[in-house]
Amino acid sequence: MVKVAVIVGSTRPGRKALDVARWVMETAGKRSDAQFELVDIQDFNLPLLDEPVPPSMGQYSQPHTIAWAEKIAQYDGFVFVTPEYNHGTSGALKNAIDFLYKEWNNKAAGFVGYGSAGGARAIESLRLVMGELMVADVRAQVMLSLFTDFENFATFKPAAHHTGSVNAMLDQVVAWSGALAPLRKSA
Repeated sequence: MVKVAVIVGSTRPGRKALDVARWVMETAGKRSDAQFELVDIQDFNLPLLDEPVPPSMGQYSQPHTIAWAEKIAQYDGFVFVTPEYNHGTSGALKNAIDFLYKEWNNKAAGFVGYGSAGGARAIESLRLVMGELMVADVRAQVMLSLFTDFENFATFKPAAHHTGSVNAMLDQVVAWSGALAPLRKSA
């Protein structure tokens, strides 16, 4: 069965990413076509990229990088939950992605963004990064507005129609994760 990580893409105090990721997990938990696991980058306490060798060489030297690589390697696909900060993803998520290379390759990714413009620009910036990492990003995405999906910009209360968007995105992530399995085996 396909394994998909729902990655919490913020470490900021007072972050909303964990609430959003839990909501995605609640929706995913009603499915039987894949295994889903919440992965919080905060739990890995990654410093700013401190590996002396580029990740594409696969010569990780730091214990935190090795632990992060072991975690990410076990998944077939990903759902990145990202805030939008200054028209991009969070620095913490970009840093966590940059630590690794082959662990991302030949897998699928979907995105759930949130911000004043639904996290659209953060998602678009992540799509560019995914291409370099040989991650197939799916078309369906979920965009949550701070104005309509967060009460007083604080309490996460998504509009009901977003559940359909989450399932559409998960349908694609699961399908593409399975379709890419032969590439992962040959690598």
